Amino acid sequence: MNILVINAGSSSLKYQLLNPETQQVLAKGLCERIGIDGKFTYKPDGKQAIKVADVAMPTHSEAIKAVLDALVDKDNGVIGSMAEIDAVGHRVVHGGEKFAKSVLITDEVMAAIEECNPLAPLHNPANIIGIKACQSLMPSTPMVAVFDTAFHQTMPDVAFTYALPYEYYENDKVRRYGFHGTSHKYVSQRAAAMLGKPIEELKLISCHLGNGSSVTAIDGGKSVDTSMGFTPLAGLPMGTRCGDIDAGIMEYLMNKYGMDIKEMLNVMNKKSGVLGVSGVSSDFRDLEAAGKEGNKRAALAVEVFEYGVKKLIGSYAAAMGGVDAVIFTAGVGENGGGNRASITSGLEFMGIKIDAEKNKVRGEEIDISAEGATVRTLVIPTNEELMIALDTAALAK
Repeated sequence: MNILVINAGSSSLKYQLLNPETQQVLAKGLCERIGIDGKFTYKPDGKQAIKVADVAMPTHSEAIKAVLDALVDKDNGVIGSMAEIDAVGHRVVHGGEKFAKSVLITDEVMAAIEECNPLAPLHNPANIIGIKACQSLMPSTPMVAVFDTAFHQTMPDVAFTYALPYEYYENDKVRRYGFHGTSHKYVSQRAAAMLGKPIEELKLISCHLGNGSSVTAIDGGKSVDTSMGFTPLAGLPMGTRCGDIDAGIMEYLMNKYGMDIKEMLNVMNKKSGVLGVSGVSSDFRDLEAAGKEGNKRAALAVEVFEYGVKKLIGSYAAAMGGVDAVIFTAGVGENGGGNRASITSGLEFMGIKIDAEKNKVRGEEIDISAEGATVRTLVIPTNEELMIALDTAALAK
């Protein structure tokens, strides 16, 4: 069964064609600068990537057509015809409270996704454009929506409720939603397989650490708390996002510097996080290099980030009444051995202890726990595309 996975942004479109049963990625790539001057990258399995500049992509429909043409190309294609694409799985950022799992896309589902647009104005409209573009070119192919927020719909009200007047939740759906759900779901399932136990018997803490970061408490395979909130701005300090701050800071800075709310949110979303603290970069590799050269602000930025992750691990263990394993995933989590060491240092009292030699690994699935550790520490590369494909295949069947 071949599943085409689509992740549509406002001016970009990532894609993969894969077989969820064998986990083989037949081809993958990226369409960039849609509506501007179109850049197209296509990499068939086992071959060099093909990059084409200035491809006519005035809309997402042309981008999707470029993808489909490449997949069936007589020289570099990986399938004989579009009929070999059994279903399309679409990443949709926000499903609100309407969707607690992936769903086959119908007219009613599309209307419900559009109703969630105010909750994710930068993402959902782009996701919808990608869906409609595929529907127009592949009208008889099943389409599935896989939501970033769906995995977190199992959170109890005590975890998702904000201490605001309750009518803002009742009337406006202001609550904690959480994101990165597809990643947290995937790595939690892999963790259960690595530990050789049913996921229903495990208490896990999943640390998705990268330019965007979130930590999730997973009890019995269900999300019970997560660090991102009503928007992905909440929680940890990230590459350019500030994470949790005192909301009064906004009023203070807006009054002092004459900023409106859009300017303030731009500062918090794009100029803050480790970039804002360091003044160097939002890339943790750059910060590590600068820190080694004696840049104290770069070192401080990383320490603030690591301290935030450490606090969340402790608080989520308390919330669940224990923890069986801590998972590190995403760019920093999978590759940052130094970050993992700093985050877990001092957590020995919880039974968390890592092996320094095992911790040198980058981007591999491995248990890096030290001998005698009672809580396992796992490195698990995330695979959101595979998770989307698995959900899509199950529904398309």
